Amino acid sequence: QVQLVQSGGGSVQPGGSLRLSCAGSGFISDYYSIGWFRQAPGKEREGILCVNNNDGTTFYADSLKDRGRFTVSRDNAKKTVYLEMDSLNPEDTAVYYCATAGLCYTGFVALDFESWGQGTQVTVSS
Repeated sequence: QVQLVQSGGGSVQPGGSLRLSCAGSGFISDYYSIGWFRQAPGKEREGILCVNNNDGTTFYADSLKDRGRFTVSRDNAKKTVYLEMDSLNPEDTAVYYCATAGLCYTGFVALDFESWGQGTQVTVSS
């Protein structure tokens, strides 16, 4: 059974940066993806990006604004995916989740993802 454990997050001032981690276990093959999502209070969960583990191909959610502020990286030996977020603003305040699915694609949606991390709170405030 695949398990994802998240770490990172916390509180940061506007303009700051944070790195979130998502450590996975229980994968039975190298052909999987890790997606990052977030859910702000009173809003629906939205996608950020999805990265395929086998080759690092990354797909950004169509609705994501300023995608240049979000960078994904991987440590395959640790089966860990990182989400680096820069120039954070209060609108980025949300609970952030990672999740795993088969290989991702343009227009990926949360329903495609089977196993989810526990979520981590990111608060951007002065």
